Amino acid sequence: MFGIFQFGSCVHFDVKDEGTKTSCILADLSVNFTVDYKRGEKQGKTQFVLPDNALTDQASSCGKNGTLPLLVIAFGLGHSLSLQFNKSDAGYQVDNLTFSYNLTDPVLFPESSENGTKKVSSNKAEISAKTNWFYQCSNPHLVVMDNVNASFHHVKLQAYLTGNNYSTNATICKEDVAPTAAPTTAPTTAPPNNTKPDIGTYNINITGKAGYCLMAKMGLRLNITYIKKDNKATFYEFNIDPKKVIPSGNCSNDSATLILSSVQANISFNFVLNATEGKFYLGHVHVNTTVADAKESNFSIDSGNVSFLKTTAHKSYKCNEKQTLQITSNLSIYTYNLQVQPFDVEGDKFGPAVECAEDQNGMLVPIIVGAALAGLVLIVLIAYLIGRKRSHAGYQTI
Repeated sequence: MFGIFQFGSCVHFDVKDEGTKTSCILADLSVNFTVDYKRGEKQGKTQFVLPDNALTDQASSCGKNGTLPLLVIAFGLGHSLSLQFNKSDAGYQVDNLTFSYNLTDPVLFPESSENGTKKVSSNKAEISAKTNWFYQCSNPHLVVMDNVNASFHHVKLQAYLTGNNYSTNATICKEDVAPTAAPTTAPTTAPPNNTKPDIGTYNINITGKAGYCLMAKMGLRLNITYIKKDNKATFYEFNIDPKKVIPSGNCSNDSATLILSSVQANISFNFVLNATEGKFYLGHVHVNTTVADAKESNFSIDSGNVSFLKTTAHKSYKCNEKQTLQITSNLSIYTYNLQVQPFDVEGDKFGPAVECAEDQNGMLVPIIVGAALAGLVLIVLIAYLIGRKRSHAGYQTI
C-alpha cells in the first residue's frame, strides 16, 4: 500500500432509501482528476482532487421502479461524479462512471477558451464486488474517460446494502492483490548492461497556477532480488517504459509527490524540503510490482525514511551517469540521465543544476588522463633535451 499519498483525504458518502431511511450505498474514497482542456490557443492540463466538502447529491438513488442505484457526488461550481451500479447473480459493479465538469470554473480551469459543462463517461470502471461484500482498493485505480483521468485510491465502497453498515467481507481490487503485470519467467542472470531505459519526462502542476510545481526527466530500471518457488534466490531486472506510464502527484510548501503508474510497476517518490538547511531531498520511495515465478509474487516495497538526491533549494539535481538508489536489500532503482526539481520551479524550466558525484567523477577521469599524458610528454621532452646535450658534450673540436 502506498503510505505517502498526500492528496485529498477520504470523503464519506451515504445514499439512503427514502422510505426506510436505511443506507443502500456507502462509499469512502479519494479521487485525483487530470483533465485536458483548451487553454487559450493551446492545449492545457489541470489536476485537482475530490475536495473534503464534496456532497452526496440529491439525484442519488437506491434504484426503484426499473432504475439502477446511483451515487452522485457534487462539488465545486457544478462538478459531479456519478457511479451507477448494476448487479448479477455473482455480485455487483459500477456499470457506468460519469464525470461532469464546468469549464467556467476559473479556479480549476484557468484561462479556459471554452464555456459550459462537459460530460465524459466510461463503462469499464472495473469496480466490482461479490454480493454482500464491500469493494476495497488502497492503491491507485485508474479510470480513463476520454480526456479525463480519474485515479481512485483508499476506496471502501458497497452498493445494495441491506443495513446501515459495511459488510465484514471485502473484495480487493487488482491493484492491491496483483498490481502489475509480470513476466511468465524471470531471468536468473542480468540482461546486458547496455540495455538502457528510455528517458521519460514527468511534470506536475498546481491547479489554477501556470507552470509546474515538480519537474522530472529520467530513465528508470528496477532490480528485484527474490526467492523463486523452488526456494532458489535470483533477481529480475526490467526497464520502465515511459510511453506506458501515467504520472500523477501533488505539491505543498514542504513536500512533493510524484507517482508513476504503469502495468510494470507503481512507483511513488516523495520529496521533502528542509527550509532550515535550505535543502531538498528524496525522502521516501514506495514500489508495488509483481514477479510471476516468485514464491511470494506480489511485492510492496517501502524504503522507510531515506535521503537521496540531496540538493540546494531553488536548484535542480542532475545526474547523467547511471546512479543506484538502494531502496531496500532486495530492491535497487537505477536512474539514467536524471534531472529533477520538486520545489521553486519557475514556469517550465529547470533551475541551475547541481551535478551528482558520478558526473563529477566522470569529468575527473579525462582530466586526470589528460594531465598524465601531458606529464608524460613533458618527461619525454626533458629526457630528449638532456640526452641531446650530453651527446654534444662528447665531441671535441679538432
